[in-house]
This record gives sequence, structure tokens and C-alpha cells, in this order.
Amino acid sequence: MRKLIVYNTLSLDGFFAGPNGEMDWFLHDPEVNVIAHQVYKADTLIFGRVTYELFHSFWAPVAADENADPAIRGMALELESLEKIVASRVQSELPWANSQLLQGDLIAAVQQLKAGDGGKIAIFGSGTIVDQLTAAELIDEYLIVITPVICGAGKSCFDSASLTSLRLLQSWNFDSGNLLLHYERAAAGG
Repeated sequence: MRKLIVYNTLSLDGFFAGPNGEMDWFLHDPEVNVIAHQVYKADTLIFGRVTYELFHSFWAPVAADENADPAIRGMALELESLEKIVASRVQSELPWANSQLLQGDLIAAVQQLKAGDGGKIAIFGSGTIVDQLTAAELIDEYLIVITPVICGAGKSCFDSASLTSLRLLQSWNFDSGNLLLHYERAAAGG
């Protein structure tokens, strides 16, 4: 069974975006990305349409830029090579290589994906997808960056979830003030 891991950034008060979807408060830290990448190392990515468009708009030009920083371009080329599944309620253009649209039943599609062959499956951002898959108990691990910001209001990626016990696997703190937490879903009764 393939593992499904979430990689998301949250404010200290638990929001992945502000009330209007704003994410300008993220405290980007390349050191966090290096550690996170070592943990989630996946061959398949699941995105919501909005997150897919944000990632594509940033990473595709970097992959095409032969003068880009080699480490950042390496990440861009790796992202380009991975299978990308985009969950969307609307027909969308998917210009990024190795992308396919998922318009049907998200839960059934993810169950089938997890039962198939391959490595880890990662979800970046995509709060409503995380919410649905957490409620369906399909997420195995959570890799959460806590950014030292209090939003006061915003969008949560756990609105539909019921009590879900997690077990801390590892944690890292960074000079930027970010905290990276790696959890796995605890076994029932654990």
C-alpha cells in the first residue's frame, strides 16, 4: 500500500490561507524545503486546481531557465518529471508535463491510487483536498510547517475531520522561526 503524505504550511492558529485565500504571510525558508523534500520524496503529486496553477506558474519557468540556480532548477525539473493528478470540479487546461485531471470521486480515486504500484504520494497545499482525505482517513503522514504568524481568521484544512490521533515522528526548528513537524496517523486506539 502506497503512503499518502501531506506537506502544508499553517499559521500558528492553524490556517493554510487567509480569509480571501491570501498566502503572502508564508515565511519561505529553503532549509525547510530541503528537509521536507527528504521526508516526502514522492513519485506522484495530488493538487487542487488552484495550487496546481500556482506551482506551475512558478516552477515551469524555472525548469525552462538554463541560467536558474542549479539547486532550484533541479527541484523544478524533478517536479516536472513527477506524475501530477489535479482534482478539479471544472475542466482545466493542464499544461505541465505528466499532468492528468481527476474530476470524479476523489476518495475512490485516491483509494485506487494508494492500492496501486509506486512510491509515496504527496499533496502540497490544497486545503479542501486535505480536509476531505483526512475525514476519509486516507492520509498516512502529515508534514506541517508552522510559520510564526497568527492570521486571526482564514481557511482551515481540517473543517470536516473528526478526532484524528497523530504520532510525532520528528520535528525541526529553524532560524527563520519556522517549525517543521512530521506526524503519522496513529493506529485506531493508539
